Amino acid sequence: MRKILFLLLLIPTLSFAQREKVRIDAGIYTVMYSEVLQQPLSVQYKVLCPDGSASRKGMDFYKNDSIITSDNADYKSNVWDKGHMAPAADFNCTKEMLRQTFSYLNCALQHQDLNRGLWRLLEAYERDLANEGEVFVTIKVHYENAEVLPTGATVPSGFTKKIFYNGELLECYYFPNSKPDKKSFKDYKLSSCE
Repeated sequence: MRKILFLLLLIPTLSFAQREKVRIDAGIYTVMYSEVLQQPLSVQYKVLCPDGSASRKGMDFYKNDSIITSDNADYKSNVWDKGHMAPAADFNCTKEMLRQTFSYLNCALQHQDLNRGLWRLLEAYERDLANEGEVFVTIKVHYENAEVLPTGATVPSGFTKKIFYNGELLECYYFPNSKPDKKSFKDYKLSSCE
């Protein structure tokens, strides 16, 4: 009887073990996700629809049942936006593709002024490039001295974005996860990429 009771106590604990890294191939983007942080570690995507027109009306972020992610509570009443890592506008060829970008797996706690400002402008720049050639993007999400919210998710400290154009590394950017203190996304361009 003791063995059975021990196993019953152990099973719920095992089912809630949070993974440091989970790789997800969403078809249109790939994510390395941390259930511990409830945030992405990295995201890769190719700009597929630089001039798409599918509407995002009525769409909101959704959770994946098999992966522990952030949720709406993490973004409530604070400065953190639900920042798309693979931008919705890069995949608005169809409503289905657009919806795939609204997964919490593709969402980071991103300062609202960064997300709605220079980050958005850099995403538009990627789409402009994609009108002329193939654009592939990698994002590394940083967590140095990161804040953990009372709701459980960890706030990234910054984002490194590498842009590849026609198979060649074109440029890299690093943005602290705060209100930008520079006027142009080009001011965040790194002199060398690692």
